[in-house]
Amino acid sequence: MRDLSEKWSVAPDWQGAVIATPGLAVRTVFGLNQLLVSGDLDAWARASSIGGTGVGAFGIAQGDRYAARLARDRLLVVSNSPLAIAMGWHAEGFAVTAISAGLQVFEVKGMALDAFIARGTTLDPAKPSASAALSFAGISAVVYRLDGKLRIHVDRGLAAYLWTWMETAAGNIATGSTD
Repeated sequence: MRDLSEKWSVAPDWQGAVIATPGLAVRTVFGLNQLLVSGDLDAWARASSIGGTGVGAFGIAQGDRYAARLARDRLLVVSNSPLAIAMGWHAEGFAVTAISAGLQVFEVKGMALDAFIARGTTLDPAKPSASAALSFAGISAVVYRLDGKLRIHVDRGLAAYLWTWMETAAGNIATGSTD
């Protein structure tokens, strides 16, 4: 049988993985609780400690608990600690699903952040959109800002690809390459 594993990027040891170039640093974020909320978001806001409609692409999230808007009726809720809300369907009209294990989170910071964003998407980072879900580096991602850094959530299965892309992008930015 043919070994197809050589086609895939090898995932680094995420615990110690860091990309550091002049003007840019990338690391993996651990320990976040991530929930997908679908349905009546006003009912969710009333039932939870997280109000608002969630930040869009390049929007600024604040605090230890916040939400990123994915669609008209969907949020990615991120928290540093577990939320006291049951998973599943709620009679108020929304559903909550734990997806922490399904998403890898990266944090990017530095003076070259705008150049990094320009390589990843055609969206203007100065004009936040309603949805934080977008195509970044050719894959679906959730992208917003927190504490002056860019946060990127991707499906865990695509994390090694995105890491390789980020290494290349950071290296090209550092050398001034237009590739």
